[in-house]
Amino acid sequence: MALQILERYQDHPQCLYDGRLLPVLSNQKMNAYLKEIADVCGIEKPITFHIVRHTFATTVTLLNGVSMESVSKMLGHTSLRTTQQ
Repeated sequence: MALQILERYQDHPQCLYDGRLLPVLSNQKMNAYLKEIADVCGIEKPITFHIVRHTFATTVTLLNGVSMESVSKMLGHTSLRTTQQ
């Protein structure tokens, strides 16, 4: 499935221009999409990329037995200390 996603974006203009595997949205655009998803799901709390990232790290990974080292890498942290804060 991951390879299919990467193949889907291999010719995307932003990926080609920036030399990335996936297009990167601005923080503003990401937050707008998250608000839209929250509205559809009936979530009334404010949701931002920062909140989603923190929830992923704690609820989705750490509480399901993923190691702190793996979570740190997934979040793109260069130091394990950053993940632990």
